[in-house]
Amino acid sequence: MNLRHWLLMSLLGGLVGCATTTPLEPRELVYATPYEETFREAVDLMVEQGYVVRHADIALGRAEASLARWPGYRLQLQVSEEVGGSRVLVSALRGNQPLPPYLLDPWLVALQNKLGVAP
Repeated sequence: MNLRHWLLMSLLGGLVGCATTTPLEPRELVYATPYEETFREAVDLMVEQGYVVRHADIALGRAEASLARWPGYRLQLQVSEEVGGSRVLVSALRGNQPLPPYLLDPWLVALQNKLGVAP
């Protein structure tokens, strides 16, 4: 392999390394509310906060929303049935980087208030 090919392979390898991101770490909370109510209120909360809901499927319990403000934020929501209520997993990206899970706590508390189950 000549020097030119070696340099090209090194450059491509470096670009691949830049394109990878750390995986999303969801934050979760269990609410004492029915699955469908929790899902609908969570999607409503996204809209109230200025997010544009790109995908929402109540049968799958999944939704994704984007906020156009720089650097661009995306929320990913998963709601599932839980004994006596529902489990909510939420994760977020800022640009192309995952937000640390603890930053999602205020969103989960806002949902708790919206559902009327805050302590």
